[in-house]
Amino acid sequence: MISRLSLNQWTTRNWSLEEAVAGCVRHGIPAIGVWREQLHECGLERAVKLLADSGLRVSSLCRGGFLTAGGEEALAGNRRAIDEAAALGAPCLVMVVGGLPGVPPGGAPGPGFSRSLAGARERVAEALAELAPYAGERGVRLALEPLHPMYCADRAVLSTLAQALDLAEAHPVEQVGVVVDTFHVWWDPRLPEQIARAGARIASYQVCDWLQPLPADVLLGRGMMGDGVIDFPPITAAVAAAGYTGDIEVEIFNADIWAADPDEVLATMKRRFAATVV
Repeated sequence: MISRLSLNQWTTRNWSLEEAVAGCVRHGIPAIGVWREQLHECGLERAVKLLADSGLRVSSLCRGGFLTAGGEEALAGNRRAIDEAAALGAPCLVMVVGGLPGVPPGGAPGPGFSRSLAGARERVAEALAELAPYAGERGVRLALEPLHPMYCADRAVLSTLAQALDLAEAHPVEQVGVVVDTFHVWWDPRLPEQIARAGARIASYQVCDWLQPLPADVLLGRGMMGDGVIDFPPITAAVAAAGYTGDIEVEIFNADIWAADPDEVLATMKRRFAATVV
């Protein structure tokens, strides 16, 4: 399974794209999930050459989304992200769809605030109708990522795999899929049946652990596999049974991991992946 291991760049957040690519090559990690922040620092043209020369697969581009804000600006930003994913040869653009209108990530309600969850989800559906054909024409799949319900207000009004699939199924499978991220969905009692339902719509499988207790900043509650409470093998087996054969990304938001030596993080990641995920 190491042949399917991918480093999601946010796990080594302080590395540039150049450093992350070199780290993957050094540690024999065959794929990388690219983040747009580091991509823009590197420059798209340079990044395309860097990745091609490295021989690494690009498992995803993170991230597009934040569709609940509405308007042409959000659509235009996502079209740019789709174009970047196409240039990199990324099979999918991970979509964090956005929270309630007027609630910035990690912030308090502000201008344009609305409490209407139904209205926010309708905005997501309307934006997907605009973006899905554009992505399909460029060979990129929009990968809807449901986030744990504690992020519903400010980051994602899609909280379950079932909700993500309800939206995805309105579009061709090659245009819109879903992300199975263990941190966000491990708790869901309907997870096995929804993974089976997802089938070919699984565009990305991401893993990290749920730390208990969570830190004060719950965004940073992701841990290295084996350091938390998630039972990975049943989820991995369900994803495999659904037909997913793509890369498996390790995506960790954790202040201690970000402060550690990234080479040590990658070495630990490889060991824990082999010992716990499969």
